[in-house]
Amino acid sequence: MKRHERLSGILQLVGERGKVDVDELATGLVVSQATVRRDLDHLAGQHLLTRTRGGAVANNVSYDLPLRYKTARHAPEKSRIAHAVAMLAQPGGVIGLNGGTTTTGIAMALAARADLDSGAAPRLTVVTNALNIANELTVRRQIKLVVTGGVARPHSFELTGPLATPVLGEIALDLLVLGVDALDPEGGAFAHHEGEADINRLMVARAARVVVAADSSKLGHRAFARICEIADVDVVVTDSDVAPDLAARFRASGVDLRSV
Repeated sequence: MKRHERLSGILQLVGERGKVDVDELATGLVVSQATVRRDLDHLAGQHLLTRTRGGAVANNVSYDLPLRYKTARHAPEKSRIAHAVAMLAQPGGVIGLNGGTTTTGIAMALAARADLDSGAAPRLTVVTNALNIANELTVRRQIKLVVTGGVARPHSFELTGPLATPVLGEIALDLLVLGVDALDPEGGAFAHHEGEADINRLMVARAARVVVAADSSKLGHRAFARICEIADVDVVVTDSDVAPDLAARFRASGVDLRSV
């Protein structure tokens, strides 16, 4: 197991259980206790958890309970997707993240990337309209954080409305990681809320490359508000449970579908 996979696995366990101990992690990850201690110290230094005697506990943040409730659904799949997508970000690049449980996991995986945490200057710029993601990343010295304006939606923690558009209209994204409520190989990407779809559509327009991160339960479906056409999507990262015929339809539409 690579280090970034181990770090993300530790974060997943802390998020699910609230606390972990060194002995338990060492046994489960098949590594030494010294390695686990170093990993926990690294994650604590990134403010991703709090170290305790013999282990660690989850940070107490205001959005933890509703987000954890949603993340519990398809958690293993979302964790694998988060790891894979986080590795697509290039040092020095500008990456956009909209709101959602999958993109929140990707933000945490980005923060845990040891190769980005070198030197005093930020090595990655993240633009987001999600308040919870901004809260996760604002203390990461390796990340320059840009937050759009807008009116907050309590359900998703996303900033929407006309106050969000001036910032997005003035920037360019190398990569947009887009969380969706539904993705159809013919219809495109969808959100349940029209305000979220509107802001996400603008983020798509400002991006050189668009990656949709979605577990297979969201594929082959449509929702109320369309974000963009399928032609605007370059890559889809999903889990291995996607049906072969559905995967073939996505690839026929020109999408690079990656199952992890």
